[in-house]
Amino acid sequence: MWKGRFSENTAQAVQKFTQSLDLDWGLASYDIDGSIAHARMLGSVGLIPADEARRIEDGLNRIREEIASGVLVPTQELEDVHMNIESRLIELLGPTGARLHTGRSRNDQVAVTMRLFLRDRLRHLASGMEALLAVLLERAARHREIIVPGFTHLQQAQPISMGHYWMAHFTAFSRDCDRLLFALESLRECPLGAGALAGSTLPLNREMTARELGFAAPTRNSLDTVAQRDYMADYHSFAVTFATHCSRLAEDFVIYSSREFGWLLLPDAFCTGSSMMPQKKNPDVLELLRGKTGQILGHFLDLLVTLKGLPMTYDRDLQEDKRGLQASLKTVEEMLAVLVPLLSAVEVDGEKAAEGMNDGFLLATDVAEYLVAKGVPFRQAHGMVGGLVKECIARKKGLFDLTRDEWKKLLPEAGEDLLPLLSLRSAVERRNTYGGTAFGQVAKQIEDGKAFLENFRESVKR
Repeated sequence: MWKGRFSENTAQAVQKFTQSLDLDWGLASYDIDGSIAHARMLGSVGLIPADEARRIEDGLNRIREEIASGVLVPTQELEDVHMNIESRLIELLGPTGARLHTGRSRNDQVAVTMRLFLRDRLRHLASGMEALLAVLLERAARHREIIVPGFTHLQQAQPISMGHYWMAHFTAFSRDCDRLLFALESLRECPLGAGALAGSTLPLNREMTARELGFAAPTRNSLDTVAQRDYMADYHSFAVTFATHCSRLAEDFVIYSSREFGWLLLPDAFCTGSSMMPQKKNPDVLELLRGKTGQILGHFLDLLVTLKGLPMTYDRDLQEDKRGLQASLKTVEEMLAVLVPLLSAVEVDGEKAAEGMNDGFLLATDVAEYLVAKGVPFRQAHGMVGGLVKECIARKKGLFDLTRDEWKKLLPEAGEDLLPLLSLRSAVERRNTYGGTAFGQVAKQIEDGKAFLENFRESVKR
């Protein structure tokens, strides 16, 4: 490829060290798509004869078939997928095959191959995200009227609808969908024609190749085209936040399904046992979701550390951007593949959840707000109810255990109208502010979620 400039052949150790076939041979079909578009453009503008452009396209499709069938095996001496395909094309077509690289550098060739590849994979991930959102909506509707404890600092705080809990995760994952759409949008421009870094003296039609490959427009600056990896960073940004949300959900499930909590019921098919202790039911899938999150974060950091010290424009360091990207994509796909069916089989034991709230202390805020409605300043009401709780603990009683006489003695401001409010269901139903946990509000969130999901589906298609 560059022997005209060099007096020695490339050392075998260098060939082995610099090859990228372990990373990019799987990109062959995308490289061929880009090459076909480039060949059509070359024929259209007269840089190569039209019949040779057709022969090149036919040759590339033949190579695609050879690769798919395993007939064509790449050689390390040719470094990467791009040179292996071009070398095979020249074997098939002779000088005609050598015309394909007219007006093109491996820099813009790699850039378009990676964008085509990533665009395809992100659309696949979008299908997985659609399935995830759909199962969360189904769970929210199914468990809307089950009451469970809500936590802050991992301490029981206030009763909530389990549907509200599911919609909290839906809301988090919906933001990830927005990030995924942003990552797809960052792939809208076509790099072909940027050349090595400065464009070309030849009359390339960059708008044509962009159209051929389904891009909205050519990239706007040739230097930036071959230097930037923002589109990869945008994917990694999605992946990191998505995985973090998965990890937090997994942590909740590990806790809520434990014997000490016990009201979240995990399906046996997504748990494992112990090699020693027959009674164990371990949430290994959830623990692996947590563990894999660190890997995804590491891949993002790997890319950023590589980019932060590079001068304009292309540097060979960028060859390694594929390693973390492909590993991250594989892991995110695996996480979605196991998370969706797991969530669809999770159930909730409402009676068990209620047992954990039978002291009534989760309604302390309700009592304070009852006093506020009677005209007591909130800070004063807070102190009064705090004292009430303290006295209950000293007497080894819960709020639900107090008699009318005890209420009058411990909290004289409490009237007869307080006691009907002191139920878990009432506490949930009365939290009817927009976005709150009231059953009606959760129903509205579910309807809004359905609209979001439909809009997301349509946005991915555009």
